[in-house]
This record gives sequence, structure tokens and C-alpha cells, in this order.
Amino acid sequence: MHEPHRPASDAHPTSPADQPGRARSPVVWLLLGLLALYGLACVVGWPQGGRDRIVAAQRAEAAHEQVAHQPNEASAPPAAADDHGVHPSAPPPATTLPFVLLLAAIAIFPLTPGISHWWEHNHNKLLVAGLLAAITLGYYTFLHHQPVDLHFPAHALINPAATGPSWPTAGAVLTNALCAEYIPFIALLFALYVVTGGVRIEGDLVASPTTNATFLALGAAMASFIGTTGAAMLLVRPLLETNKERKLVAHTLVFFIFMVCNCGGLLLPIGDPPLFLGYLEGVDFLWTLNLWKPWLFTNAVLLAVYWVWDTVFAHPREAPRDLARDERQTTPLMIRGLWPNAPIMAAVIAAVALLDPAKTFPGTDWHPWVFLREAVLVGLVLLSLLGGDGTIRTANGFTYGAILEVAALFLGIFICMQPALAILHERGASLGLDSPRSFFWASGALSSVLDNAPTYLVFFNAAQALPSAGATMAGVDVGRLAGVSLGAVFLGAMTYIGNGPNFMVKAIAEQSGVRMPSFFGYLLYSFGILLPVFVLVSILFL
Repeated sequence: MHEPHRPASDAHPTSPADQPGRARSPVVWLLLGLLALYGLACVVGWPQGGRDRIVAAQRAEAAHEQVAHQPNEASAPPAAADDHGVHPSAPPPATTLPFVLLLAAIAIFPLTPGISHWWEHNHNKLLVAGLLAAITLGYYTFLHHQPVDLHFPAHALINPAATGPSWPTAGAVLTNALCAEYIPFIALLFALYVVTGGVRIEGDLVASPTTNATFLALGAAMASFIGTTGAAMLLVRPLLETNKERKLVAHTLVFFIFMVCNCGGLLLPIGDPPLFLGYLEGVDFLWTLNLWKPWLFTNAVLLAVYWVWDTVFAHPREAPRDLARDERQTTPLMIRGLWPNAPIMAAVIAAVALLDPAKTFPGTDWHPWVFLREAVLVGLVLLSLLGGDGTIRTANGFTYGAILEVAALFLGIFICMQPALAILHERGASLGLDSPRSFFWASGALSSVLDNAPTYLVFFNAAQALPSAGATMAGVDVGRLAGVSLGAVFLGAMTYIGNGPNFMVKAIAEQSGVRMPSFFGYLLYSFGILLPVFVLVSILFL
């Protein structure tokens, strides 16, 4: 049965505040203000002081380890204990309810009649996320009477107030969520989103199976280096333009979600949000390159399946008049906006790789200041907005709506997930997960129905709590870390809600006239195609 296909169009309604031409000046001034605030903080010495605390903590930890490995010497006290042997205590399991409710809202509200339209507005998402985050912080303020770990800028143990509300405890939890996780996370996504939004690939090629497969392969290769969001936003519109004369297009967009929005982004931390969270937790920037074999296997198999599907089943079913029109109405591909955005993107990658305050700058003994990486990313976004061609963003249909949605939801997610992280850190060894394969399927199963970024962090902490007999990375056995990474990245493709770009591509395709599968229709694709591939991945590589 042919899929209805309306004329392609990039036009879609936006609010005035979202239109790049009108929003450019306020956004520029906002970013300039953020840079000015960071400069003022540097004058006061806060970023330098935070860096110094990180370095001092690393030296103290190294000294403890050296003492612990000396013969006939007592072991150093655990890093999470203070001088009196006091340890942080995880909250009860019921405190994870706001986290569960927020993730359930993200999954269910867009599909619920009567609520879906209300949920479309970002201020309503922020309202729900903020209320649930306030419940979590309220628990730590009034009900949690045990010490908590502070992770930013360096580890410390925060004791509750002796009487009354425990503001220090709630403040430590909020600092962990915002300073250690949320700000670096959203700064990177914002930079990738804005910079790639200034590049446009336009043209109309013959929509043959080989042409479409080339789009998929190119997107899967690019995703690790400019992010799944960046690669998807860059290539989805030229792919739709190329296929606008065809009727059977939905399967091409589904495979695009599989590969470009998910499975392609495995090789670097900037490729997919879960991996960047791992980088923030101490995973080396280039460690994920070790996963190139499952990356190559998965994407190669999916590409082959797509090419056979389109060649044998879809393309031959197109009406001859549509195929003739497709061959007649072609224009060569043209890329606009590479200057200045290509070198800016290279600078983004360099900033993420080199400006980690927990590591020395290559070739020196200097540690970057706290939040210097994020300040540089903001500056690079400014260069893209001021030096790029605004008409290209207009042609791309670029708005800030999608990144504002991510910012609103993840503000609540990172706060609400703090009890779950604390529980897993304390009790991760009792979950029954041990092998890399079990971590692959556990992290992957939740990444299929929840957002894969917080899911990755939950199982990363669970793996970190387990002892390891072999090599480790960031305190996690490398086999288990591979399982968590593969599960979160790959199985985020199983549903529309597994990863942020999935829904963005679905929305853009539907605006262009492609009738995409429903939520459960998409599951038929993923269970029939992805699941067998992932079974092979778990057998061959874990």
C-alpha cells in the first residue's frame, strides 16, 4: 500500500521569538552577557579556585593510593568518607518517584489526546520538570538527615544541618546536578545544534536505493564527529528533498533514525549525549574509539538491509511516472555555510577534548579553569551567529525551540535523578548485573523507553560500584563500560523517545508530507530489524 506523501516543504509555523532573524539579537546579547559573567568570575578567581580544588583532590587521592599499596601500611580511608569515618547514605527508593514520573511524562504526554497539545509548549515542559525537581530538592531539604556527596568542583562530604531545614544538603545535590552535569551537557548540545544549523546542504538527486544508502552511510560516519543531532539536522532536509517525488519514503526515514540519530554516534563523546556524560564522569575522550568494531558491524548490517529493502521491495513499487519525474527533476547538491561553521565545529571538538579541568592541557602541566570549556563553546556559538549567513538558518527552518525543549526537560531530569544515582552508587553491586552483556541489555532496555542519557548515567554508576578484576576506565570495568555504552547508544533507536533527535526527525519528515509510522508502528520496524542485529552485537562483541 502506498504511503500518502504531500509536497515537501521546510515551512512550518514558529513563534516570533523562535525565528532566527528576530531572535538573533537577544540570543547574541544573552551569550555576550554569559561571557561577561564568566570574565567577572575569573577576575574574582572562582574558576581558578575550582580548578585548584580539583588538582588538590587528585593529588590527595594519588597519595592515598600510594600509601595503600605500600607493604605493612594501613589502607587509606575510602574517598567517600570524612576523617571520622562517616559515609554518605542513599535516600529511600521512594525518592526516585519524581524521576520516574518525569520520564513517564516525556514518554506518555506527547501521545495522549487532550494533553499532547498542552505538552507541545516548552514552558509547560519546564513547569512539570521544575515542579518534580522541587519535590526532589524538598526531600533533601526537609527529610534527608544523612551526609551527601558533593562532586563539584571536587569531592567533599556535606553533613546535614543539626536542626531545621538542611540547606547545605539540598545545595550540594543542586550543585551536583547543575554544575557537574547539566551545564556542561547543555552547553555542548547547544553548540552542536547552533553551529550545524548554520550549514545547509541543498539539492535534489535521483532517489535511487544507492543514493539513499549513501545519505545514510554519510550520516552514520558524521554522527560521531558532529553529534547525532548535528548530523541529523544537516542531512534530513536534503534527504527529504531528494525523495520528494517518491511515495514510499517512511522506511528511509526510519533507517535514518536508526543510523544517523543513534547507531552512528558511538565513536566520540560528542557523538551522543550518553557518551558525553561518561566523558564528564572521567572516561577518556578517545576511549570510545575502541568500540569501532561493533559500530562498523551494526551500521554496515543496517545499511545492507536498507539497500536490499529499497532495491527489492520499495523502489520497484513506485509508480513509473513518479520515477520518471524523479529522474527528470534533479539539481546538484550544494553546501552553503561551511565558512565559518566548519572551522568552528573543529574548534568545538578541540575544546571538548582539551579543556577538561580534571586533565592537564596536552604538553603542559596546566589544568584548564572550571567552566573554561563551556565559556569557549559559548564564544564559538557567538562566532557562528555573528559570522554566518542568517538566510541559511532561515532556509533550514532553524529555530531555538528544539534545544529549549531539551534544556527545559533535562533541567528537571538531572535534578530528579540524583536520588537514583545515590542509590545505585551504594547498592549497585546488589542489582545482579555483572557481565558486560547484562549491562548492555539492562541499559539498552531502559534506553528504549526512557531518554538514553540519564539511563546511561544510572548504569554507569551501577557498574562503578562493582569490583573489577581487570582493566578499568573511570573506575568501571572496561567490558561493563562497553556494555553500558553500546546499550545506551544503540537501543536508544528502539523507539521515538529513546533519543532526542528521533522525534525531531519524525516531526520534520511529517512537516514535509511523509506519513511516518505511529509509535507502535515504529516498534514493528525496530523489533523486526534492530533487535536481531543487537542480539548479534551482544554475542559477537560482549
